[in-house]
Amino acid sequence: QAQLMDSGGGLVQPGGSLRLTCTATGMIFSTKDIAWYRQAPGKERELVASINSYRNGNYADAVKGRFTISRDNAKSSVFLEMNNLKPADTAVYYCYAPAYRVRSQGTQVTVSS
Repeated sequence: QAQLMDSGGGLVQPGGSLRLTCTATGMIFSTKDIAWYRQAPGKERELVASINSYRNGNYADAVKGRFTISRDNAKSSVFLEMNNLKPADTAVYYCYAPAYRVRSQGTQVTVSS
C-alpha cells in the first residue's frame, strides 16, 4: 500500500528557515512526480512546488527564490527547503503523489514573531 509520511514543520520567526521531508513507502518512487501543497485556515489548498523524475522543480510564484524542492531516490524522500519564511507561509503542508493519489498527513508550519 502506497503511503507518504511528512515531517519537519514547526514554529519559526519571520526570515527563518525550515526543511520539510516527505518519505514514501509501498511505491515505485524514483519515477514518480511528487508535489508539496499547503492549506491555510479559511483558504483553498495551493500547490507550492513539485519535482519530476528528472529532478526538475516547479514553484508557485509566491515561493520562487525562497523554497527549493529536491529528492533523494535512495531514501524515497522529497525535501522542501524553505528560507526567508513569511507569516503568509503559515499553513499545513502536505506532500502528494499524483500517480498513486496518496497524500501525507500534513505538517504545520507557523511563521510568527
